[in-house]
Amino acid sequence: MFTRIAAWSDRNLPKREELEQVRFVAPLARRAELWRFTRRSVPRGVFVGLLIGIFALIPGIQIVGAALMCVPFRGNIPIAAAMTFLSNPATTPFILAGSIYVGNTLGYHADISTFQTLYSHGAGIDKWLGWLFSDAAPSLVSGLLIISLVVSAVGYFIAVFTWNWWVRHKRRVKLEGMKADQG
Repeated sequence: MFTRIAAWSDRNLPKREELEQVRFVAPLARRAELWRFTRRSVPRGVFVGLLIGIFALIPGIQIVGAALMCVPFRGNIPIAAAMTFLSNPATTPFILAGSIYVGNTLGYHADISTFQTLYSHGAGIDKWLGWLFSDAAPSLVSGLLIISLVVSAVGYFIAVFTWNWWVRHKRRVKLEGMKADQG
């Protein structure tokens, strides 16, 4: 499965050398450490991508914000960009409802029934903005911050453990192959 994903990405995703030709992306593309898959950069990319992807919730801003945040954190930009897709149209209502619940438990007040009514009736942007700029904004923002921090920390540790498992697995297979060649 991983070979399929790697083959697809080699065919379809832009190469770092191609990105160096784009004026706005060139400063990031020239920093090779932001594009390498290392034991430190991958978990950092997971952390940044999940943090920005859940907290921002604005599709165009997420990838750009994650790429920019990878610079000070020295995270992997492709991984961070991929992690922003955790918040998609299917998961966004659950993230918003969860963040309102968390914000309400912190003492803020946002009416979840109004949120559900707006969502089920397909309310326009003006209705959503009116609801958001009421007393719901502090609850939503604080809940989003807490949820994004928790999910990104969990994602970071999962990436660290997965990376370590993968390295140990590769070493074990290599040793078993060497033993089979000798015996």
